[in-house]
Amino acid sequence: LVPVGVPKPIDNDVGDSEFKLIDHTPGYGSVARYWAYNIQNANEENRGSSPSDPVLVIQVMGRKIGFIPAAARLADPYREMPLQIYMPESNLTLEQMAENVNQELSKSGRCLVVVSEGFPVGDLGELKDAFGHTAFSSSKLTVQQVVVNYLNSVGLKAHGAARGQVAGTDQRDTMIYASTVDLDEAYKVGEKAVQIAIEDGNGFMATILRQPGSIYNVYYDKVPLEKVANSERSFPKAWLAPNGIDVTDDFVAYARPLIGEDWVSVPLVNGLQRFARFKPIFAEKKLKEYVPQTYRET
Repeated sequence: LVPVGVPKPIDNDVGDSEFKLIDHTPGYGSVARYWAYNIQNANEENRGSSPSDPVLVIQVMGRKIGFIPAAARLADPYREMPLQIYMPESNLTLEQMAENVNQELSKSGRCLVVVSEGFPVGDLGELKDAFGHTAFSSSKLTVQQVVVNYLNSVGLKAHGAARGQVAGTDQRDTMIYASTVDLDEAYKVGEKAVQIAIEDGNGFMATILRQPGSIYNVYYDKVPLEKVANSERSFPKAWLAPNGIDVTDDFVAYARPLIGEDWVSVPLVNGLQRFARFKPIFAEKKLKEYVPQTYRET
């Protein structure tokens, strides 16, 4: 058995902040595209509903890393929307958020608030997964609900109330929003992993690296697993705008190529999506029964 690592988190938090181990993880381009399009949709809805719902609070995935909420800026690279982005790295408080929102309401009459599920708002009654990470979607409260409650309690400088929405696992499973660039790269980094297994053996992870230059292009390589096994990339501080509620154009230049240009082709059968299914063909069992550690009774 020759195990080889393949990167996968949509959070884009594997690797280093210098992007020397990996430029981006498969899945991130698609979730970034999901949010680019959904923020566009939310903005159109809010334009019409703002007389009664001037503030729309939208919670996104990403744990305590800001790459996914940052992707909201891809919906509005020229900053024409009343859009504010709150990432864990901003170190802002609810009080500062309310002040920012009311400033935007005084200016535009409405505000879109994109907030990370890991934005610090106090105790959420968190549950932990097998790796010790907070399972935000399983917690007693959501950041969105805390933010909506707080904004409505302190008062808005506009008629109406703040309302919120929380996207779930559809952020990572909605095929119609998949990036064609992401699909192609995911396949090719998988091919690279097979090549590594054949030629180099175990102890490595396949990786995606960006070619230098103004035209987006990538190549595939390998990196020792020991370098990435316990790594967690944070959102670069240089990409966080000075006001703490936006990202810089450098981030937009980094992320924009990942979402692609075209719609993905989704096969339909009788009007429904057709998903691939593998035949249940398994290797001959040779090892004794094994119970994963998290399933064992203590």
